[in-house]
Amino acid sequence: MTVTRQDTEAVRALQGLADGRPSVRLRAALAVGTAPDPRCVEALVERCAIEPEFFVRDMLTWALTRHPVSVTLPALIREARSQRAQARSQALHTLSKIGDRQAWPVITRALLSDADDEVARSAWRAAVVLVPEGEESALATVLATQLGRGGRETQLSLSRALVALGETIVPALRAAAKAPDPGMRAHALATERLLRDPDAGFEFAIEEAKRAVALGGSGRGDNGAC
Repeated sequence: MTVTRQDTEAVRALQGLADGRPSVRLRAALAVGTAPDPRCVEALVERCAIEPEFFVRDMLTWALTRHPVSVTLPALIREARSQRAQARSQALHTLSKIGDRQAWPVITRALLSDADDEVARSAWRAAVVLVPEGEESALATVLATQLGRGGRETQLSLSRALVALGETIVPALRAAAKAPDPGMRAHALATERLLRDPDAGFEFAIEEAKRAVALGGSGRGDNGAC
């Protein structure tokens, strides 16, 4: 059997992805992305699940986006259902970068409410990219159940995802603004503020919303107008 130069390069890249040095893994991912080889897709996906370095994971994702969707999509959809949190998170992140709506069915309520914040954040970002036309309102309703969750970064991620859906989120936000949980109410008010005034900034919006909730107000004026 003849061993081609492409075969040799593929073997070298696969070995590099498993190297103990981050710089070598980075170069290997770059090489695979520069000269895409479907035989390397599984290795790229598997490495995403365990790669500890952010900048290497970012390169792995880029390399996967360089391959045909017909090859990457099945592997990423499988990983999005993995028991490993990082595997789910990275698969969802990569699906959001690929942006092919064939992957929409993998965005389940379970992923959108995943106990791991990084997985949930990746699911929110992927959802707003992949959601089919006409299903934005239903997605907003599910996302709104997560309002008030986590720290600032998690809440900011959710607000950005919701705002990306546009005006369709308003009914879900208004409903959440009446929830028993003050954290959910404040987050809903802050997100609506960002929808109306993107330049307000999340910190300002959330602090203003917390004050409104503490005072028992809606944050939208006595007549309920925005």
